[in-house]
Amino acid sequence: MDIQGLQKMTLLDWPGKVACTVFLGGCDLRCPFCHNAELLDGSLPALLTQGELFDFLQKRRGLLDGVCVTGGEPLLHPNLDGLLEEVKTLGYPVKLDTNGTHPARLIALWERGLVDYVAMDVKNSPARYGETAGVPGLDLGPIRESVAWLLAGHVDYELRTTAVRQFHDADSFRDIGAWIQGAARYYIQNFTDRDTVAYAGLSGFEKEELEGFASLVQPFVDSVELRGG
Repeated sequence: MDIQGLQKMTLLDWPGKVACTVFLGGCDLRCPFCHNAELLDGSLPALLTQGELFDFLQKRRGLLDGVCVTGGEPLLHPNLDGLLEEVKTLGYPVKLDTNGTHPARLIALWERGLVDYVAMDVKNSPARYGETAGVPGLDLGPIRESVAWLLAGHVDYELRTTAVRQFHDADSFRDIGAWIQGAARYYIQNFTDRDTVAYAGLSGFEKEELEGFASLVQPFVDSVELRGG
């Protein structure tokens, strides 16, 4: 499998761990605010091969606490199992980022012991989900299934929403809170514009606004925290 990006060390992607982040190309959503828009169609040239990644991880044993796998949408890759198996063989825990559109694949990887932590994006309230994900008419069935499975507590997880002024408001977060009621860990991430965002004119919120959104979700979840802003 070709690797389209590698962040060699991060203290932010996996709470409490020093990790590296592996980026895989290809995604089935088209969120206008995506920070990795260059990865969406999977056409970028590979940064390194799977073998080169494993060489890097071998050298970093004892220095890194885990490996984050993100995208794009990693669950689109038929060979993801093999990648994760090798990472686990090297002794690393695995964090998987997902948009929740492939619950059966996620569950299968967990059943094989290949995933230790899941970070799932909850793009918006159900009423505005397709609009926010850039896929009008999006079938929310698989996403609801993924949320329900995570809420059942099979695996350590977080749910998170990137707050974008053009797509979110107070009603969005009230409805998200009701949807994810009982969640162990929820993050609101403030949108920050970057060169890699495909659409111009998007913006985040002031800290006070984000705190207000967090207060709306707080009654529904065990923990809500802000990132950015």
